[in-house]
Amino acid sequence: MSDSCPVLSCDRIVKRYPGVVALDSVDFTVLPGEVHGLIGENGAGKSTLMHILAGANHPDEGVIHLDGQPVTFADPRDAIDRGISLVHQELNLVPYLSVAENIFLGCELVSQFGFIRSHEQNRRCRKLLADIDATIDPTSEVNRLRVGQQQVVEIAKALNTNTRVVFMDEPTSAISDQEVESLFELIASLRRSGVSIVYVSHKIDELLQICDRITVLRDGRLVQTLSRADADQDTIVRLMVGRQLEELYVHSDAQRSQQRLQVTSLQFTRKNATRPTVDDVSFSVQGGEVLGVFGLMGAGRTELLESIYGLHPSQTTATIQVDGQTVTIRSAEDALRHGLGLLPEDRKRQGLILGMSVEQNISLSNIAAIERAYVLSARRERELAQTFVKQFAVRTPSVSNRVSTLSGGNQQKVVLSKVLLRKPRVLMLDEPTRGIDVNAKREIYALIDRLKQEGMAVIVVSSELPELLGIADRVMVMCEGRRTAEYDRPEMNEELLMRAAVPGVDVHG
Repeated sequence: MSDSCPVLSCDRIVKRYPGVVALDSVDFTVLPGEVHGLIGENGAGKSTLMHILAGANHPDEGVIHLDGQPVTFADPRDAIDRGISLVHQELNLVPYLSVAENIFLGCELVSQFGFIRSHEQNRRCRKLLADIDATIDPTSEVNRLRVGQQQVVEIAKALNTNTRVVFMDEPTSAISDQEVESLFELIASLRRSGVSIVYVSHKIDELLQICDRITVLRDGRLVQTLSRADADQDTIVRLMVGRQLEELYVHSDAQRSQQRLQVTSLQFTRKNATRPTVDDVSFSVQGGEVLGVFGLMGAGRTELLESIYGLHPSQTTATIQVDGQTVTIRSAEDALRHGLGLLPEDRKRQGLILGMSVEQNISLSNIAAIERAYVLSARRERELAQTFVKQFAVRTPSVSNRVSTLSGGNQQKVVLSKVLLRKPRVLMLDEPTRGIDVNAKREIYALIDRLKQEGMAVIVVSSELPELLGIADRVMVMCEGRRTAEYDRPEMNEELLMRAAVPGVDVHG
């Protein structure tokens, strides 16, 4: 890392929104060839700062410097032209364009006659992806890729420019361990070539592994910038929350009651697929317990929950019992009627309508609760929303604010509110803490534990082994669509779970 003039910096940046000071006199510097971590709770101002430095927003006060000279970015394109790129956490891709078309969008390779050179774009795209995920076909439509693969395309898109500084917003939130290793190797390569990385993540272990410096924000203010030598997990957590955080995971002993959900021989096969994505999986979950579901990317965990919830009726076969009664679930409405609730993996695309308010999003799943004589009651809708906002400590100036203005953790709480409004007996959570800060995680863990104590059956799909070990009473492991193992809390550990999740490994070896 060079000690020369910062390649990018800002002085006393202020950004205000109605009712909120998002950034309050924040200073930040990026040195040539460094990996600079940026961390803070949801709502701390990380995304706002990142978007200002990448040209997507403009500060109300303060100055940005590029190579020591004051600069104003007109828009993100202007910033990209000056070597500043942003890899978004929430995917910013055009779903019905190909991978290559997305990567070259706005900088297409054009012949002398004005035609796009698709073959050359595909060739360069394939070469670019070879360093991250060579399995992605440049000609595939983006909407056909897994969420993790779409994240890889986002990264490749940012790197397909003459980049000097790359902002990465939670880049590993939806990619596999193997893809994470490849990404870290790529970051090291970029660093050696003089490219600077601003790495925004809630995963403290990642920051400690790859960052030269780590800056902590809290409530829109700069708390401290630490060198790698001075940083450790306890220090970072204390700076983030302003106090020593209690034990992260919340878990009470299971008080199992009746069997809430029994799934027998569930099989889900995608159209035109050569083998099932979920292959003959059977399991059960009782009231008063948390069942964790672990597996590597592509194991079929998300598809398992979606199939139970009736999202793929024509491609799914199974026998499903709820509270001992065999039920037929051919749609989400069927699932809701039978007492099942699902928090989806992708909250923005599947769980929220971003242009609508907090109160409208919460009430969407249960219009009957706010209806009187076929007329929607605005007063009742607001009261219900305010109840959940207070109960889950959702940080929003008003329930009438658009849900798109909330931080990731608060958006997740809104999705949970919408699901719980229907009072499910079985709650299925797909990556419930992905992309949210450590304090918001603990709040969600506490909520899961409280719901369990109230007799609800909870199923949690997670890619994070420590999370499942911390909150689950049992863990079922999946590999390549099949159930390979199941462990009760006293016997489960990371080695056992990972062994059962890896293809070709003897579970009992």
